[in-house]
Amino acid sequence: MLIKAVHYLLYFACIYVLSHAEPIISQPQSFASFKINNDTTQNEGSCVYTVTISTSCSSISATRDRISLAFGDAYGIQVYAPRLDDPWSSTFERCSADSFRVKGPCTHQICYVYLYRTGRDGWKPDTVKIFGYYSKPVTFYFRAFLPGGIWYGFNYCSSASSSSSSSSSSSSSSASK
Repeated sequence: MLIKAVHYLLYFACIYVLSHAEPIISQPQSFASFKINNDTTQNEGSCVYTVTISTSCSSISATRDRISLAFGDAYGIQVYAPRLDDPWSSTFERCSADSFRVKGPCTHQICYVYLYRTGRDGWKPDTVKIFGYYSKPVTFYFRAFLPGGIWYGFNYCSSASSSSSSSSSSSSSSASK
């Protein structure tokens, strides 16, 4: 009888703890205050990143929308690709993955990524994977339609603000497919 009571107590304790747990994988967020840092004086184009973006199978068949990308580290180093899409190719088709070479300043561990969409078609990215020389590969799980006209993504940086630090550097990088 005592053992049965302990089992019930543990069962309800587990349910209580799990019901108050924070999710490990968060949803992407809108960042209206995010700004591209136009200070291009430090290490412009000195590192090359491979960015692979997979489009969800529940996205529209193809988008003609303009897609921009920004990512960086907790020290405020920012890489910016002003236009990844190519309206004359099959970029960002449903159930596909597109890889891009993006040049920019060398970052430490990448901890944030934002996407920006302009256009009428709509688009639903599934994942964004970023591979850099000085950073472990990182994957961000979007799995949501991007709103238009606002930076949308993830910021897992625990220290310096990556959007408005006066000591940050960035690069208006070139992206090629």
